[in-house]
Amino acid sequence: MKTFFQRSCLASLALTTSLSTAADWPIWRGPTRDGLSLEKEWKLTGEPKILWEAEVGLGFSSFVVADGRAFTTGHAEGKDGVFCLDAKTGKVLWKHEYEADLGDKYYEGGTSATPTLDGDKVYQLSRWGDLLCFESATGKVIWEKNVQKETDSNIPDWGYAGAPLVQGKLLILNVGKAGMAVDKATGKIIWKSDTSNAGYSTPYPMTRDGKKLAVIGSGEIFVAVEVASGTPVWSYKWNTRYGVNAADPILSGDQLFISSGYNKGCTLLKLSSSQPEKVWESKVLKNQFNSSVLIDGHLYGIDGDQNSRCSLKCVRLNDGKELWAEKSVGFGSLMAADGRLIILTEKGELVIAKASPAKFDELSRAQVLSGRCWSAPVLANGQLYLRNTPGHVVCLDAK
Repeated sequence: MKTFFQRSCLASLALTTSLSTAADWPIWRGPTRDGLSLEKEWKLTGEPKILWEAEVGLGFSSFVVADGRAFTTGHAEGKDGVFCLDAKTGKVLWKHEYEADLGDKYYEGGTSATPTLDGDKVYQLSRWGDLLCFESATGKVIWEKNVQKETDSNIPDWGYAGAPLVQGKLLILNVGKAGMAVDKATGKIIWKSDTSNAGYSTPYPMTRDGKKLAVIGSGEIFVAVEVASGTPVWSYKWNTRYGVNAADPILSGDQLFISSGYNKGCTLLKLSSSQPEKVWESKVLKNQFNSSVLIDGHLYGIDGDQNSRCSLKCVRLNDGKELWAEKSVGFGSLMAADGRLIILTEKGELVIAKASPAKFDELSRAQVLSGRCWSAPVLANGQLYLRNTPGHVVCLDAK
């Protein structure tokens, strides 16, 4: 009988094989959903070469990239927009705009969620519940609806922010206390949960005892539900100020790491046959909304909120021990590839560092953007995609 760990590895391998072509990045956090790229032949040193630049409007969406196209979102002149850019030139191949509120409550506002690519379709969920399905090549709208209005679910304070999760014929959304599912071909609602506040993370898939599950972060709990029916399998109470559970969980074998900002902290859970068991809990790593990455048993992530004194930290997964902290990075976001961290600081510095538990080992640092930068960097097919809040995009040569 296969162990839980073996099943998880096989599921991850199958997911990677089915979703990624070459070094595409078709979904939020990449093909393995952990912020780790499989690319090895990449290099960024000194002053990186800019391949192209673009403007996409105000927002915090990251990028998805496949088939020579890059997708992101932004807000301008009272409308949200979904942009499809030529990955080689940055030329706008198509964009779709629709009326939307700016939503500038305590911050600039604009779009939040990153699109999701699935074959020849692209899906987008807006802060206000607008759910759209496009032909990825042409931008033709296949279907659209507003899932918030249809279900009367509460809109969390900063709107819906999780990317749609494709699971077979379904789209799983972080809408409602324990998510909801729609038919990805038609948008028809298949199941829904309590209408109380959703969290801000993206539904995270896993398989347990032969069942496909999605882990949903609400404003109060993390809950695992059956993908097919929405039936809750387990829940773990996780109250954070303002209900901001935004960073995605990280699965390692039969353990699940959860982290939130606002001085909440983090925990490692062991997934047993019933309810999760807490292995440890600490305030050592507080991810406000940009998730950490896990490499060789060590977590690398930003500790602290954007309005506090933040640092990049390395924390050992099995016991939560802090191994080092680097204050020069401050607030920001990151991903990793081939044992190196790719960090975009809030101030627009691109920092490349070795993923080493021994010390912070910086390889290069360059100013690549101005203004606030909260969106996660994306490395795909030898190109690095970066953006700031106003919507200025730079694509760097990483070959």
